[in-house]
Amino acid sequence: MLIGRTAELAELTAALDRAAAGGAGAVLVSGDAGVGKTHLVSALCREARARGGAVLVGQCAELGESMPYLPLADALWTAAHAGGAGADAVRTALDARPILGRLLPDSGGDPGSVAELGQQQLFGAVLGLLGELGRERPVLLILEDLHWADRSTRHLLTFLCRVLQRERVCVVGTYRSDDLHRRHPLRPVVAELLRLPNVTGVEVSPFGPGETAEYLAELSRGSAPVTADIVERVHVRSEGNPFYAGELYSAGLESPAEDGPTELPSGLADLLLSRVERLSDAGQRVVRVAAVAGRRVDDELVRRVSGLDEAAVGEALREVVSHQLLVPSGTGYTFRHALLREAVYADLLPGERTRLHADFARRLAELPAGTRGSAAELAHHSLAAHDLPAAFAASVRAGREAARLGAPAEALEHYERALELWDAVPDAAEAAGTDRFRLSLTAAQESARAGRPRRAVHRLRRLMEVADAAVPEDRALRSAIREHLATYLGEIDELKVARDTAREAVTMLDPDPPTRERAWALATYARSLLYLDPGGELPEFAERAAAEARAARAPGAEAGLLVTLGLYRESREADSDVAEVFARARDLADAAGDSPDAAMRARFHHARTKFDRGDLAGAARAADEGVRFALDNGLGWSAYGIVMRCLRYLIHYTTGDWAEADRLADEFAVQVVRPYEAQVSAYALFVEVAKGEPGADERLRWITPLWHEDLLVTYIARGLAAEQALWRGDPETAIEHVGHVVGAMTGPDVGVIRIAATGLWAHAELAARARAAGDDAAARRAAAAGDELLRLARRAVAFTEAGLPRAWVGLEGQAWLARAEAERRRVDGVHDVDLWREATERFTYGDPDGGFVYEVARSRWRLAEALAERGDRDAAAVEWRRALRSATRLGAEPLLGALRDLGTRARLGPERAREPAGSGPLAALTGREREVLKLVAEGLGNREIAAKLFISPKTASVHVSNILAKLDVTSRTQAAAVAHRAGL
Repeated sequence: MLIGRTAELAELTAALDRAAAGGAGAVLVSGDAGVGKTHLVSALCREARARGGAVLVGQCAELGESMPYLPLADALWTAAHAGGAGADAVRTALDARPILGRLLPDSGGDPGSVAELGQQQLFGAVLGLLGELGRERPVLLILEDLHWADRSTRHLLTFLCRVLQRERVCVVGTYRSDDLHRRHPLRPVVAELLRLPNVTGVEVSPFGPGETAEYLAELSRGSAPVTADIVERVHVRSEGNPFYAGELYSAGLESPAEDGPTELPSGLADLLLSRVERLSDAGQRVVRVAAVAGRRVDDELVRRVSGLDEAAVGEALREVVSHQLLVPSGTGYTFRHALLREAVYADLLPGERTRLHADFARRLAELPAGTRGSAAELAHHSLAAHDLPAAFAASVRAGREAARLGAPAEALEHYERALELWDAVPDAAEAAGTDRFRLSLTAAQESARAGRPRRAVHRLRRLMEVADAAVPEDRALRSAIREHLATYLGEIDELKVARDTAREAVTMLDPDPPTRERAWALATYARSLLYLDPGGELPEFAERAAAEARAARAPGAEAGLLVTLGLYRESREADSDVAEVFARARDLADAAGDSPDAAMRARFHHARTKFDRGDLAGAARAADEGVRFALDNGLGWSAYGIVMRCLRYLIHYTTGDWAEADRLADEFAVQVVRPYEAQVSAYALFVEVAKGEPGADERLRWITPLWHEDLLVTYIARGLAAEQALWRGDPETAIEHVGHVVGAMTGPDVGVIRIAATGLWAHAELAARARAAGDDAAARRAAAAGDELLRLARRAVAFTEAGLPRAWVGLEGQAWLARAEAERRRVDGVHDVDLWREATERFTYGDPDGGFVYEVARSRWRLAEALAERGDRDAAAVEWRRALRSATRLGAEPLLGALRDLGTRARLGPERAREPAGSGPLAALTGREREVLKLVAEGLGNREIAAKLFISPKTASVHVSNILAKLDVTSRTQAAAVAHRAGL
């Protein structure tokens, strides 16, 4: 029975309703310990199940940061073993995502045989699972006691709150607000999440006196009258906290003593312990054992550690459960409330606590090797038992297990604990299976994987100094330190230092015999040369390095070298077979079996180069395969998994399959708060801007605060914002966006070609306005700005980022340059038929009915306009109709509006406009005369009218004279007034 939580439940139910309708969201439920958060979300669970929804509930445990993703594993395991169709669906979804299955304690897998996973991979798998379950029915995911959440769980919660948008998923998290002190790690997370529009907070407040009365009446169930005096005293003493009130009442402390008010314990712990003391000795023994185990304890472990015989421990457990101190849950038990466990644990004598921890450590050590989570628990119990050697060894194993599960922050914590214990443990290197330097190197790797590359750089720089002094003879180690340091220096954009450090890593190792360590050092150095190679050593160096990697049997490093070499050849040597280089790299990485990131990188460039060369069908197949590979390997949210998904979207946008592009864009969040999220989101603007959809404004509103933080975000989002402004007749805003993009770009990047063409479109519009207003100075400024943009575009085609001659540029780049050339002539008021025809043909990619469908249609629009201006109306009509068909099929409303306007002005449609009917003031005018009058009312002169309607100035003058006569007016001003009154 739910008491006094009507408003809170209504808010939670509303979030559930929004999720069911496709509006994913999250609710953070806060309140003091014992205030009733769990009871509230339990009512929500019942409501969700009654509606046919899927419910997943997971709890955090007070184990510090040692067990990554514990509530996720708890929720998945419980749901998968709940029975019924819902459990079958969860198991099916888990089977399709082995990464998540490895989190479960009964997975049966050997973690040692599993390749290291990235945190983004695991997150992508979670997102996919929730989305899959949500397609069948709404999903309610509850994560309880987040104040105990490990770092990876906090990151997962943040990820879901930001990424879930249209999935039928509602996430609810509970936490103790009174536990969130200033330095609590959850505090900034909550503050950040509550700023998101799709995250709401629900605070569970203490009971009022009436609610306390109702609650106590429910507890008594009529066994004894609950008087107003009892209610008052319990309410005052509990301060409205339901758990405190329930404990007071259940312990019988609500009854007054004969000699005055009952002397209550000074703290809640004493109150809770009074219930424990009512148990038998065996029952109290079981509760103490359970308190050492944690909030949740396995049935078998509690039986063994209790030291009682089977009959006695069974009876004791029944007694404890009957007193509602422990509650059965799955294959074990949970405390009715965490405060109870804390009170019991704190009441243990120091020696007793140490002995119980030691007993748990011994039992955990007996579990089969690889049991999920056992190493982290063993490290926790061993440290508490002051068994430093066992804690050290378990910490190393726990770090490796966390790394395999894609929890780098927890792995780092375990490794750092082991490093802290190193000097206190005899034979530490033997126990760890590695030396201190290499364990420190591993910790630095996990630091970088946890999103802390600067911390990794700091650690590796110190490690490099120490290793150089302590083990100068171990060149393999010293080289490996430098190789990783160079990688992370590159990630923080210290490119020159990265290159020099990578060179040191190579020179430290002899080429004979070839080794895997040197192969990876060579690959890292080659990659550092890709954009910083003034001596031009990369191609020859990469060839030699690839041969050495083959000799060293390091296929992963060879794959990386082949990708780097392919990227070099693509721009500098016009290698037409570069796609095969990337395919070979992909196959090598696949064969290695331990380099999924290298395989993903190769797949992306294999698909991308096909796209750049106009093989759109081949690019689509390669992208589809790449996305499948990413999802099958949990790489959907890795760096190259993300760009592969975006490339697949871009291919469908290019081929004109906008329905599929829209379907893919459903995964691109609108409400973004991080640059990498904005990168993905910005791609959806391609179709949204082209269709003139209002959703583009909302997306841009979220992206706007972030576009200064990332060049790709600036390029895509501001470039498309410029196009949107142009469609809305605002070239000034478009030029502002273009200026920011061009200013952010360094060197002759081919990406500048498209943005230059957009800027030239804007300057052409401004120049036309200036000429109409007789503002020659403004027209000259537009021409000068246009010259600079065209210069940048031509330079990007001619030279690479390193300033070397560029041998080849993709078909789309060539088409955009043709567009830029045509737009530059338009700045001068010239609609050049030949230039617009070339732009149109370039965008077809050699397929008259294919290519870049939308850009072909946009180019045909301008080509038809140029032909009409030249007087070739038949040819103009042909191009206009083809563009109109494409724009109609795509639903490109802004382009359709421009084409209709052109068709009206140039009279390119199949029929002339019908003559107006009725007896109004404009009834005597022909359709063309109405068009002329409308332009007269806009203030245009005969020459401007002629240009707009593709007629001669003399014909425009005749039309104006006829209009004045028919309207019986003597001036253009009077005619304009008639037009305005008539609503023309």
